Amino acid sequence: MIRIYATLLITFFSLSNFLLAQTSPDVLYGELFEAVQLAPVFKDSKTFPDCIPKQSPKEILDAYLQQKDQASFNIIDFVDEYFELPANPASGFQTDTSNTIDEHIEELWPILTREPQSETQGSLINLPNPYVVPGGRFREIYYWDSYFTLLGLAEDNRIDLIENMVDNFAFLIDELGFIPNGNRAYYTSRSQPPFFSLMVRLLADIQGDSILVWYLPQMEKEYEFWMDGTDQLSETDSAYRRVVYVDGIVLNRYWDDRPVPRPEAYKEDVEVAESVPNISEEVVYRNIRAACESGWDFSSRWFRDAQNLNTIRTTDLIPVDLNSLLYHLETTLSEAYARNNQPEQQQKLEKQAKMRAKAIRKYCWNPRQKFFYDYDFVLGELSDQRTLAAAYPLFFKIARLREARGVARALEQDFLLPGGLRTTLNNSGQQWDATNGWAPLQWIAVKGLTNYGYTKLAEEISNRWVENNIRVYENTGKLVEKYNVQDITLEAGGGEYPVQDGFGWSNGVYLKLEAISDEP
Repeated sequence: MIRIYATLLITFFSLSNFLLAQTSPDVLYGELFEAVQLAPVFKDSKTFPDCIPKQSPKEILDAYLQQKDQASFNIIDFVDEYFELPANPASGFQTDTSNTIDEHIEELWPILTREPQSETQGSLINLPNPYVVPGGRFREIYYWDSYFTLLGLAEDNRIDLIENMVDNFAFLIDELGFIPNGNRAYYTSRSQPPFFSLMVRLLADIQGDSILVWYLPQMEKEYEFWMDGTDQLSETDSAYRRVVYVDGIVLNRYWDDRPVPRPEAYKEDVEVAESVPNISEEVVYRNIRAACESGWDFSSRWFRDAQNLNTIRTTDLIPVDLNSLLYHLETTLSEAYARNNQPEQQQKLEKQAKMRAKAIRKYCWNPRQKFFYDYDFVLGELSDQRTLAAAYPLFFKIARLREARGVARALEQDFLLPGGLRTTLNNSGQQWDATNGWAPLQWIAVKGLTNYGYTKLAEEISNRWVENNIRVYENTGKLVEKYNVQDITLEAGGGEYPVQDGFGWSNGVYLKLEAISDEP
C-alpha cells in the first residue's frame, strides 16, 4: 500500500495556493460577496461561493469598488464577466431505465468521482486523491456522508476508492488539524460527525488491523480537535468550543468557530438572524452553523420551541450521537495504542471511553420514556425531542439491554412508517424531521437493533427502506438524498434546497442493506 498524498500535493499546487483555498469567499470578496448574495444573483445561495474567479480576488474586488456606483453598473453582468459558474459533470448523465438499481449505482460511481486538480478551483480545497461526491448541488466531498458511501464502495469491491478517500481525510487532518464539513474554504470553521475512526475500521476489516496503527496519528489529531480546551473547563467555566464539563465529566457538543452568516446560505441566515428579538446575531449564527456541523441541518431537534429555526439552540445541547461517535474514536484509539505497544495511552483512552459510555447512559437516557435524548446542559435537563439519534448507543453497543429494549419498542411503534424510519416525530417543515427518512439513520438503526438481537425489526426496517428506494428509482430513474417514508407516493421535502439526486450515501446504504438481506 503506497500512500504519497503529501508528495502529490506539492506537485498539484503550491503552499500559497493551498492557504488561499482555505480563505472563505465572504472574506476574500467582502462587500461584493454580500451584494451578490443579498441581491440575490443566484437562486441557490451555494452557487456563488462555488464559482471560479477569472482573475485574482484582489483584482475582482478592486474592479467592483471602481464600478459599483456607476449608473450603468449591473451586478449580474459583473459576476458573469469575472466569475465562471461551477461545473456539474453529472448534468449530461441520463439513466438507462433498462438497468437494475444495482447496475445504475455501479454506473454512477465514475460520474460522482472527482479527480485531483492541477490548480486551485475557487473555494474548492484540492485533495491529492480521487474522491466521491454526494451528487446534485454537492460538488465536493462531505465528511460524514463519505462513511456511508464507503459502505457501498466496499460492496462493489472499489477498494481503491476507499483507500483514496480515507487518505484524503488523513491529508485534511494533517494539513488543517481536523476534517472540515467539506473540502471548501467556507467549511473550514467546522467539522461534521466524526466518522473517521469508522472509515479506518472499515478499511482495517478489508486490509488487516495494521491499518489502525497506520492512521493512528490522524485519529489522535482528530481527537485533539474535538477535545480542545478540556484543560480550561471548570465548574464556573463549563463550556469551551466543543467540550462541556458536567459534574466532573467532559462531554462534547457541536460548534462552529465563525459566528457569521454561512457563505453558502448567506441570505437565508441574515433573514433568520433579523427575525430573532433580544438575541445577538453572533449567537444565532453560531447555533445555525453548529447545527450544520451535526449534519442535521435543520431539525426541530435543535429548536427550543420544536418548530421555528429562529429558536435554535444547538450549542446548549450535549448530543447523544456525537458522544457515541467519540466513544468509538476513543475505543479505536485504545486498540491502536495497544497494537502500537503504547500501554499507558491504551489504558488512558480505554478509561475515557468507559467514562463516556457511563455518562451517555446517565445524562442522555430517560428512564420514564425509555429512550435516549440529547441533554441540555444549560438547563440541566433532557431535551423532549425524540429522534433517531437514539439509535447510536445501540449501534456502538453502549446501551444496556433494557435500554436497547426501550429504543427498539419506540422505533417500532412510533418511528417506523411504510417507507422506513422517520427522523423525528415532529413535522416542522425542516428536512431532518418527519416525514423524511435518511439513509445513514436507517443503517445506524438497522445495525444497532441487530447488535441487540432485534433482527426481525431490523429486517422489516431494511426491507421497507430498500423497497422505497427501488420504487423511487423505478418511477424517476434516480436515487435521492432523502425519502418521504410516510406517503411513499410523494417526494421528500423541507430544507433550504430541492431534493438532490445522485446520491452517495443513499447508494451506499442501499447496497449494504441489500447485501445483508441476501446473507443466509
